[in-house]
Amino acid sequence: MSKINAYKKIQPFDEDLKEKTIMEYAPIIKNIALKLAKRFSPHISVDDMINAGVIGLIDAIEKFNDSKGVKFRTYAEYRIRGAMLDELRGFDWVPRSTRDKIKEMEKAFTKLEQKFSRTPTDEELADEMKISIEEVHSILANAARSTLLSLNEIEENSNLKEKRYLPRILLESDEDIISKLNLENLKTILAELIDNLPEKERLVISLYYYEDVTMREIGEILGITESRVSQIHSKALFTLKTKIKNSFNNRKNRS
Repeated sequence: MSKINAYKKIQPFDEDLKEKTIMEYAPIIKNIALKLAKRFSPHISVDDMINAGVIGLIDAIEKFNDSKGVKFRTYAEYRIRGAMLDELRGFDWVPRSTRDKIKEMEKAFTKLEQKFSRTPTDEELADEMKISIEEVHSILANAARSTLLSLNEIEENSNLKEKRYLPRILLESDEDIISKLNLENLKTILAELIDNLPEKERLVISLYYYEDVTMREIGEILGITESRVSQIHSKALFTLKTKIKNSFNNRKNRS
């Protein structure tokens, strides 16, 4: 029997246990908060993320049941990260100017894809939008960071295994799409779209999300820098998200 469950059998809401566990997990909470803040936006308050993580930890203490064969630490980290993601969803931390640029790029992408019958290159996007390649990469990176939801957040994952899933390529604001596409439909559409990505984008997505290879390792495999892998990854996410939205809108218009 775990220490958490042993305490709960004696006193389900033992405040001393909560305090000791919070102190023990404080470094873990801070580490997760820093990683999420770095990944999504430099403007996010790490303190707010830590506070959300503490709430997630308390929730884990009160709900944990070791009869399911899951270690408390695994369950706690899952609840901590989930609470922080819930906190992130409450922020509108993507500036309006950034959202406008992303929408402008989506329009340019769709126009060029229809024109060439293929995924447009970064150079073609830059030319169409009359901006530099560096600006294209910056917009793509912001678009990737604005994607918060992931497939593992809506899948049943009873073992809570540490596994990297392909992000759900839909912004939370696209409620109409989310309500119409169930998980299986989304998986089917994604699989087809991934198969049609340019070779390097397909390789990066496949290796990173399905083979659990790090971006540094992917760079070594492809003979490119980790920074370039990150750029390819951002472009692939943007491509998938835009194509899913276009596909849904086309179906909606036909119905």
